[in-house]
Amino acid sequence: MRRYLNASAALAVGLLLGSAVPAPRAQETAAARPSGVAEPVVYTCPMHPEVQSKKKGRCPKCKMDLRPVQTDEQTEAAKTGAASTPAETATPEAPAAHASARMTIPDVELLDQEGRQVRFYTDLVKGKVVAINFIFTTCTTICPPLGATFARVQKELGERTGRDVQLISISVDPATDTPERLKAWGAKFHAAAGWTFVTGRKPQVDELLRALGAATASPADHSPTVLIGNDAAGQWTRTYGLARPALIVGLIDAAAAGRLDAANASTSKESAP
Repeated sequence: MRRYLNASAALAVGLLLGSAVPAPRAQETAAARPSGVAEPVVYTCPMHPEVQSKKKGRCPKCKMDLRPVQTDEQTEAAKTGAASTPAETATPEAPAAHASARMTIPDVELLDQEGRQVRFYTDLVKGKVVAINFIFTTCTTICPPLGATFARVQKELGERTGRDVQLISISVDPATDTPERLKAWGAKFHAAAGWTFVTGRKPQVDELLRALGAATASPADHSPTVLIGNDAAGQWTRTYGLARPALIVGLIDAAAAGRLDAANASTSKESAP
């Protein structure tokens, strides 16, 4: 009987001590990770860095392929307050238009479709309301629809094109796209005054694309987005380049009135592809 009581007491003490040991917390587990073990890869959209995922896929906003980011880039994103929205939980109803603060646009020297030298910021953007897309003339997939969409936007804007609003198409393949090629490509979509196509030396074009958040390793990987902004008001937004022309015009009107934030809130579901 005494042996039975001693055994029972020992068991009770053991259970009591076991319950007093707290489970390891997540941060303690992470701290215990061997230094040689790499952290999970995180994929993000080059155009929308707030979209992140633990697996490959496409951005729900602009449909661009997500790309792996380095740890130091993730750290920098955290410092700047970038959100961490897993792409796999985003839906087609996620906002396709995203407002941003004033942009710093380099005043690089480029050539328009007439072969004239232009300074991108001074001549095409400064103090203006603009809509910018990204194309290349040998593209046979997304670029023709982007051109057709801009053509319909140009038609809906009417006389405002070139007067109140500047449409700009930037070649992402400047090594191939000469001014002559851009002019011929624009003619297919009846590009009129106020719709400017630009190309130039690759270093200058690459600098511009980086500043506009449209840099890509290959022209074929460029994003089907439209960048809309009011330089004077310091308001900018991105939206899907194949959205309904009326919706793009609505964002242009909102930019002209300095109301992009309100416009994004009311049109985000409509503009998602």
